[in-house]
This record gives sequence, structure tokens and C-alpha cells, in this order.
Amino acid sequence: MMTNTPEQPDPHVFVALYTTRMPYGKYRGCRLVDLPEPYVVWLSGQGFPNGKLGEMLQTVHTIKVNGLEYLFDPLRDGQA
Repeated sequence: MMTNTPEQPDPHVFVALYTTRMPYGKYRGCRLVDLPEPYVVWLSGQGFPNGKLGEMLQTVHTIKVNGLEYLFDPLRDGQA
């Protein structure tokens, strides 16, 4: 079995981030990966919620502030 490394991220995580939608607030129904960066940065300052949603939002924050959103292009283009 192959383990995932920073060079080889788990594709299941990307699919989950792409398909999961914000369950509440101003951006309710928006895919987590499509949340505006300023909103995700604001959430970071407020403190992410506990649990799976908080972990996912923290991952989205890391992706957005590091300019890695292009990693979702294959999903957006239907190639994954």
C-alpha cells in the first residue's frame, strides 16, 4: 500500500474539499474550495469550527493562501 506524502496528496481529500458545501452562513451551499479567500482568511482569524468541517476549512485556507487552487482544475474540468 502506498502512503501519501506532501509530494503526493491524497486525492480523496481533494474530492471531499471539492464536493463539500458550506453548511451555514453567508456562503451556505458554496463549495468549500470556491469560498472567497478573504472569507476563509476571516474564518481563520475567528477560529475554525471543531471537527471535520474545521479541518477541511483549515486545509482550504492553506491551499488558498499558498496559491494552490490550481490543484482543483482537473476536478473543475471533469478530468478526475
